[in-house]
Formats: sequence, C-alpha cells, structure tokens
Amino acid sequence: MSSYRTSLPWRIVIGIADYLDARIGWDKLPLPLGLGTLLGLRVRYRQENLHDTNKIPAVNVPEPVPPKDSFKVNRTADGSYNDLGQPRMGMAGTRFGRNIPLDKIPPVSPADVLSEPNPRKVSRELLTRDTFISADSVNSLVGAWLQFMVRDWFSHGTGVSDRPWTVPLMDDDPWPERPMQIMRTMDDPTRDPHAPAGTPDTRVNVFSHWWDASQIYGSTEDEQRAMRTGQLGKLHLWDDERMPFPSDPARDPSRVPGFWLGLALMQSLFTREHNAICDHLHAAYPSWDDEELFERGRLINAALLAKIHTVEWTPAVISHPTTVTALHTNWWGLAGERVHNLFGRISKSEVISGIPGGETDHYGVPYALTEEFAAVYRMHPLIRDDWELRAANDNTTLRNASFRDIAGPEALKVLGSISTTDLLYSFGTLPPGLVTLHNFPKFLQEFERPDGHLQDLAATDILRSRELGVPRYNEFRRLLRMKPAERFDDLTDNPQWAKQIMKVYEGDIEKVDLTVGMFAEKLPKGFAFSDTAFRIFILMASRRLNSDRFFTEYYTPEVYSKAGLKWIDDNSMMSVLLRHHPELRTALTGLKNAFAPWNVAGQD
Repeated sequence: MSSYRTSLPWRIVIGIADYLDARIGWDKLPLPLGLGTLLGLRVRYRQENLHDTNKIPAVNVPEPVPPKDSFKVNRTADGSYNDLGQPRMGMAGTRFGRNIPLDKIPPVSPADVLSEPNPRKVSRELLTRDTFISADSVNSLVGAWLQFMVRDWFSHGTGVSDRPWTVPLMDDDPWPERPMQIMRTMDDPTRDPHAPAGTPDTRVNVFSHWWDASQIYGSTEDEQRAMRTGQLGKLHLWDDERMPFPSDPARDPSRVPGFWLGLALMQSLFTREHNAICDHLHAAYPSWDDEELFERGRLINAALLAKIHTVEWTPAVISHPTTVTALHTNWWGLAGERVHNLFGRISKSEVISGIPGGETDHYGVPYALTEEFAAVYRMHPLIRDDWELRAANDNTTLRNASFRDIAGPEALKVLGSISTTDLLYSFGTLPPGLVTLHNFPKFLQEFERPDGHLQDLAATDILRSRELGVPRYNEFRRLLRMKPAERFDDLTDNPQWAKQIMKVYEGDIEKVDLTVGMFAEKLPKGFAFSDTAFRIFILMASRRLNSDRFFTEYYTPEVYSKAGLKWIDDNSMMSVLLRHHPELRTALTGLKNAFAPWNVAGQD
C-alpha cells in the first residue's frame, strides 16, 4: 500500500467513508457527508489503485530528446519533460498504467477473449438499440466533446490486421462476412521478449498521456509544425478559413477511423479559440514573437479545455448535487469560484483552493493514463443513429441524416454544405443516448471504416476489455472495494434485463463483462453513466491535474502570463461558442451549462 495519508486521522476518515458508502451509498447522503465520503474514497483509491506497469521488464523504451531550457515553461509536442526529473513520464509511446494490482490482471488467451460468451452474441442480444433511449438532461455535444477529449488522452495505435481475432458467428447472424474478424490491439513495442511466462500484458499509449490538447496540436514536432501558420502564433484554417483540415489527401483526418461530424465541430471550434487567444495575447504583449504567442496560446487553450471538462462537461453528465460540488472543488476548491477570482489561492490545500496552482503530486506512482480509465470511457451509446440538422434562426429542417451520413469523409461534405452555426445548434438541441443496455448505435454495429474494414464496435468494445486484461464486472468492483453482484437481479432494477444477461452468460455471474454490468446498473440521480465507472473518475479525474506541473506548480502568471490566466478564469464553453458563433446567443440565453439542452428557435 502507498504511504500516502496513512496517519490515524486519515485512516479514520477513510474507514468512515468506506462504511457509509457500503451501508448507505455516497449518493444517498446529505451533501456534506457525501462530499466527505468521496474525499475518503479518493484517498483510498490513491493508496490502492495506482499501479506502475513500468515495473514490468521493458526494452527499446522511447527516449526523450536532449533537454532545452524552453522545456521548463513550454509543453513538448510528445509530452516529455512534463516531469523534469523523469522526462519520459507520460510521453507518447509509453505504457498505460493500471488501476488494479498487476498480479490481478486476468490472463489473455483466445478462450478468454472469444468465448464465455462470444462478444458478437453480447452485442446482438444485450447491446443492440431497438428503441432510442435518450438522455434528456444533456445535449448531443456531450458525445462530440467526449470523443474530442479521448483523441487527446489515449490511443492504442493502429490495429494489427495480419492476425485478427476470429469471432465465430451463429447461423442466423446477418453479418456479411464469415467469420467476423476484429483486429488485434497493437503489441507493446517495449515489451521484453525474454519476460517470464505469465508476465502481465502491457500496451503503450501512442499519444501523450497528459491533458495537453494534442488532438489540436499533434503529438510530434512535425505534426505541430504542419498545423502552424508561422505568424502571430496561429494555427491554419483551410478552405477559405472555414475548416481546420487540409485538403491534402495524405493529411485528411476523415480517413482516420472514428472521425465524424461532432469531432470536426469541436476541432474547428478550438482551433479558432487558439487563434483568438493569440490575438488577445498579441494585443496585451505586442513584443512577443510567433513562437512565444504559440506556446502561451497552447498552454491557455489546453487549460481551458481541462477547465470546461472539469466544471461543465462532467457536471452535466453526472449532475448529482454532490458530484457537481466535488467537481467544482477540484478546480476552485471549497472556497469557490468567486473567492478564487477575487483572491486566487487562499490555501495550499486542494480541498480548500482546488488543484490548479497547487503542488504537483504523483502519489508515489509515475503518472500514466490507465487501461481501466480507457475501458470506462467507452460510451458509444451517447451517439444517436438519426440526426435532424436544423437552422439556428428558425429551426427549419435542413437535412435528415443517419450517423453514416455524418461519419468519415461524409462529415466534411456536411461541413461544406451546412453552416457550422446551424450544425452546432442541431447538436445543442438534440439529446444524446443514455449509456445503458440496448442502446448501442446500430450504425456502429455495422460500421465501415474508411479503410473498408467492417466493424461491430459493440462486439469490439467487449473484446477490447478482455484483450487488454480489464477484469470482468464483479472482479472489477471487488478491486475497487465495491460490493459484487451475487445474483443477476443485483445487476439491474430491470427484471427483463436480468433474465437476458443470465441467459447470455449461462448463469455464471462472474463472467459478466465490465461494459455489460456498467450499462445495466441503476444510475445515481442525475447520472448518464454508471457508479462503477464513476469510481475510476474519482481517482483519475483529479490525478490528471495533480500530476501535471502545468496545472499545478507551473500554473502561474510567469508561465501562462497574467492575461492568459485571466482568459482561463473568464471563459467557458458558453463564451467560446458565442465568441465564434454569436448567432447562437438566443439558443444559449438563460442556460448555465452549454451541455444542457439548448433553447429551440420559435419556442417560448
């Protein structure tokens, strides 16, 4: 166990938190007790659920470039030198960490991955969307935003196509290919070929692990240079400055699997935001050159994204009063936003004054995003199948589209034919799907990638967790000190679902996959996803900030500039939208959160 907060008072706090959570549930407690319980749980998870895969023998690890003085105040493209004492930590090409002990990572054999039960069977019988189940407290920007963030946080790289997983199919399965093939995850290039038998599998993150907006700026210096204009720190906008994507087919992002209209909208919006930040900095500091404007602009934009995710997106999708307060506390502390804006930090404590500007802390384990974090963020049910694209000024229908019509290269055609303002309005006024069983987008169960590969993403999600050694649902909960389900009726408050799950898993509750269990759960008040997934967020949402010196000890006017920190303080998703699309003012009037349902034009 970690030595983090092991004093008697903290042991008492943790013990009380464990007791209250197990006996009553954090979400059923009064706000102060609920907050205290979440605090105790976070301390427990920091002690027990951060595990370093770099302890497993490695070869050919990525080497950071030689240090430069500028690395002290600038983020590098690949994430190296965020920790100046351990420059490789969190850089692109390093291993995912784990939130479970390394000796608890389940074995990965073909039988473990492909059977008990077949991933395609799980997809067809438990995940298929028969009727769209909407999440009416939020809008469809939540799904677009989530994928935009995921493109910054992690990727396992291009799948291995020469030795795919072969998934057998039932005779009545309409899948057009026999058998179904799902590409394997890329092997860990740093894995020691002489590692002893039984050594847990590891994988690398081809992106930087840090919250550094690499989906905008790239993860290599070459990618970064290609995005820059070389003037006033700004980024390119192509096609008469309407799109942040080049027309060069070799650099066409729409050919990358996973590209769709929602991702394009977020990419466009925050590319423009970077340029607006650079204009603001140039006005405040006219002597700054292109490089200085770019580097400060990048820091500010990345921090604004982190702030929006922390105090707007996440509170929108888990809008329980306790979690909303806890998330705001992560950024501003219990002292609150008003005190922060008036006085700055009033305490060294992250609880009192928030994480930004506080002390950097890895809690005894080198920072990395984790396989479990990636697993619980597989939230494809957020995506709708059908999209009514409408005009912001009068709500008239411009086009009815399927998801296939707004994915891949088709997304760029839509961007070229319908204004970005109207597209954002359409997303803002349409609800996403609820993250639950029987709500997986049908188009993603028969998804043709730009490379022509046909894919059932629901089956792939099930297979990926197994392939990457993420425990099944009950074991996952045990390792987070949560009560496992003893009966199938314990999994869900829907008796029909309980029977269906029991049938698919042939009565073996220990075989229920993590995704299925999470999607089946009764959700806490205000939640669009499960309490089990939330436990990983309790730990990792703050860790991404705590470990990053650019959000902690280097979150200062000397590094960001006084004007830069004020930009972060003063702005939100709402202000970003209105800065670049003022025509949305009526749709957003009266809203406190831009991820809540927008006002519909013509309706009182």
